[in-house]
Amino acid sequence: MKKLKMSSADMVAKAKARIEEVDTDAAIALVGDPDVVFVDLRDVRERQKLGFIPGSIHCPRGMIEFWVDPESPYHKEVFSQEKRFIFHCAAGWRSALTVATLQDMGFEAAHLTDGFADWVEKGGPVEQKD
Repeated sequence: MKKLKMSSADMVAKAKARIEEVDTDAAIALVGDPDVVFVDLRDVRERQKLGFIPGSIHCPRGMIEFWVDPESPYHKEVFSQEKRFIFHCAAGWRSALTVATLQDMGFEAAHLTDGFADWVEKGGPVEQKD
């Protein structure tokens, strides 16, 4: 296979260089804060199998641009709130790319630097049923 112009790892590094990252310890301290919304981008099967951050909302990665955009027929009102949005995935790659894209759209958000795996490793609270 021919080498790509940019690898996925390069894309993630480029995204992380220009977005807000929240480390796991700081994010754990924000659980229950009414001004913070955790957005889980993982596949629904990951969420069901491994659990999720209490109070988080699930948004499939493929729909986020449409759910955030108030002009989209798929817009979700949760994204119209004046809150701090912290996106996460399993390891921080999908969420970094997502937040960079949302930032390009004019939607301010941050992402959980090392993802849900680090959240679990550091003892963050996890709910098991959705």
